Amino acid sequence: MALLAADRELVRAFWRKLGGNVGVYATEALERTFLSFPTTKTYFPHLDLSPGSAQVKAHGKKVGDMLTLAVAHLDDLPCVLAALRDLHAHRLRVDPVNFQLLGHCLLVTLARHYPGDFSAALHASLDRFLSHVTSALVSEGC
Repeated sequence: MALLAADRELVRAFWRKLGGNVGVYATEALERTFLSFPTTKTYFPHLDLSPGSAQVKAHGKKVGDMLTLAVAHLDDLPCVLAALRDLHAHRLRVDPVNFQLLGHCLLVTLARHYPGDFSAALHASLDRFLSHVTSALVSEGC
């Protein structure tokens, strides 16, 4: 199911406001996820996942780029994210719950940095958007 028009409008407007900082916030959310939910680290035993590490920053930038791509293609998330779904769900076998935890931590991070903008409506729209991204990353089909 596609996002409602009001959700798409709120998400796109907020994403424009984030500008080039999406990777910074995604990195912070990733660090928060690893600190708050240590079992999420089990998929990356070969990486240095300590806060501030170069590997976390690099992956945070990738997460930010993926989310920006998703915002640009809100009506076609399963196809746009198919390669990432194959990598994370099929090759790496990442537990789908980890995507939900990262989405939650991203909401916390964004609310912390944009308290005046983070209305209940924006919160709900971002939550629905992140749920759609999670679904696209774990479901079959394009």
